[in-house]
Amino acid sequence: MFSRVLGLIREQVFAGLFGAGFVSDSFAVAFRIPNLLRDLFAEGALSAAFVTVFSAYQTNRSQAETWRLAANVLTFFLILLSLLTLLGIFFAEGIVSLLAPGFGVVPGKIALTVQLTRIMLPFLVFISLSAVVMGILNTKGRFFVPAIASSFFNLGTLVGGVSLALILPHFGQPAIVGMAIGTLIGGMAQLAIQIPTLLGTGFRYRPVFDLKDPGLKKVLKLMIPATIGMSASQIIIFINTNFAASCAEGSVSWLYYAFRLVQLPIGVFGVALSIAMLPVLARQAAEKDIAAMKGTMVSSLTMVFALTLPATAGLILLSKPIIRVIFEHGAFTALDTIATAQTLSLYAIGLFAYSANKILVPAFYALDKTKYPVIASFMAIIFNIVIITFTIDQFQHLAIALSTSCTMLINFLFLMVVLYKKLHGYSVAYLAQGLMKIALATSALGAMLFMALPLFDPWLNGNILQQVSALFCLLLMAVGLYGSILHLLKLSEMNIITEKVRLRFFTK
Repeated sequence: MFSRVLGLIREQVFAGLFGAGFVSDSFAVAFRIPNLLRDLFAEGALSAAFVTVFSAYQTNRSQAETWRLAANVLTFFLILLSLLTLLGIFFAEGIVSLLAPGFGVVPGKIALTVQLTRIMLPFLVFISLSAVVMGILNTKGRFFVPAIASSFFNLGTLVGGVSLALILPHFGQPAIVGMAIGTLIGGMAQLAIQIPTLLGTGFRYRPVFDLKDPGLKKVLKLMIPATIGMSASQIIIFINTNFAASCAEGSVSWLYYAFRLVQLPIGVFGVALSIAMLPVLARQAAEKDIAAMKGTMVSSLTMVFALTLPATAGLILLSKPIIRVIFEHGAFTALDTIATAQTLSLYAIGLFAYSANKILVPAFYALDKTKYPVIASFMAIIFNIVIITFTIDQFQHLAIALSTSCTMLINFLFLMVVLYKKLHGYSVAYLAQGLMKIALATSALGAMLFMALPLFDPWLNGNILQQVSALFCLLLMAVGLYGSILHLLKLSEMNIITEKVRLRFFTK
């Protein structure tokens, strides 16, 4: 949560400095290239594949073999990703032209995007090594430091980037170059903050480069299909950026800001639960405890629904005041607020499916059934292209947000059905019962916000203090009502959360 809030502050500062237009569009596309690869390697395939194999080694192998695997994986990916980065820098102009051909009609836009891309590409190396370190720490039961590490990325980007953005224009460089360099500073900080905790687990890095290592081969074997399987959304975003570059100027930025905002609940709920769940599933798979795996997955899905469905209702109903409070400052105009709020509402429709997929895909890793996420990915990509092609002329950038949500829903339904068959069933009744309770509480939350919004309208359109106060009151009322209803309906996952909070903060 702390990391995502800092991320929002970073985006807020960025929007105030650069608004939505020529410069911000260039940065969004340039950052999309290493960010796409980051999600393929760091949050996606590398992290999941490594945790699966590392957990199996920890269960069945000696400590020396386990640490040797970790060192070999770190060395291999340091070399591989460094080579990929160099290739990316060399071919940056071709990559940018392929990703955003529409930029070519605006003088200087391709050149600026290429410059920013070349600066930010090494970010991939730092963030991917950070993912391996995070996998080691999570498997060892250390969750806080890896989770807080991304906060240091945001701090590094915010402090370093803004400082350089103010300094570099005095040396003839665009201010946006400072933000690009700040991204590198943030990536280094995210890796560095985890090193002391890694050393505390007993790990000592000794360079090992053994391509014949069966553990490394297993990681790569899982990664190849998983790279596609866990990255459907990123591949779709890559395609969508191409479409968005052909829309009105500012479209890339509106999509970027809205998607960054919807990433808050995805990161806090979907990614966080996925990170915590994966070592548990991997251990249960190594012990062949399928019954426990089913229970873990169903309970995790119920918890994701309980956290993301109310977030969906809140983001749709409060999209405009949220965007206004966070972004409508400096160069970010009221028109940008309306366009970004509309985009956010459409992205929010697929929020629960996006987050649930973060839970479903790791279950396929644990079962060593990685081809099914690959099939789901190809389906999502095809549906995405078809939906956008038929709607973009009428709805412009909004067609891209709507298509993203639709494809995530299709992906989710496919993975749920296939996993049911591969696990020989799981408790659909338990899931449906929980979903009914969550839907009832979410409906009450939505009705309350719908009726309360006109009463708060003067404050929501007032000065910044009034806007923040009104939003805070609405969110507090919504959370209180939602939590109370789920508590009365006795949703066990919600009771687990409240009990953990009570024990941690209110019991000596």
